[in-house]
Amino acid sequence: MTTMPLRMKNERGAALLETALALPMVLLVAVGIFEFGRAYQTWQVVTNAAREAARVAVLPNGNLAIATERARAYMQAGQLPKADAATVALTPVTLDLGSGVSVAASNVTVTYPFEFIVLQPVAQLVVSGSNLGQAFAMTTTAVMRNE
Repeated sequence: MTTMPLRMKNERGAALLETALALPMVLLVAVGIFEFGRAYQTWQVVTNAAREAARVAVLPNGNLAIATERARAYMQAGQLPKADAATVALTPVTLDLGSGVSVAASNVTVTYPFEFIVLQPVAQLVVSGSNLGQAFAMTTTAVMRNE
C-alpha cells in the first residue's frame, strides 16, 4: 500500500519537465508559421508592386521615376513599413514572340529589405557573429511589352 503514494511522488514533476521541454518547440513552430505567412504576404505585395510599376513603365511616357513612384505607392498601400527603402530597376529588353517576331519590352525589378520580427533575433542569439539575423533582399521581376 505504500508503493502507490511513493510512485506518485516520484512522477510528480514529470509533467512540468515535459512541458518545459515541449513548450519552446511548440512556440517556435507557431511563431515560424506566423512569420513565414507574413513573409509570403509581403512577397505577394512586392510582386504586385513590380507588376504595377511595369504597367506604367510600358506606357509611351513611362520612365523609372514614374515606375518607382507607382511601386512605392503600392507597397505603402499594402502596409509595408520599409516601402521607401525598396529599390526599383527598369531595364529595356526584347521579347521573342516566335516566328522571327520580336518586340520591345520593359523589365521592372523591385527589391524590398524584409526582416523577420521574431526569428531573426532568435537566430542571432543561437548563431552569433553571422549574418543569419540580418534583413534579406526580397526581389521580384515583371516583364511587359511596351505600347
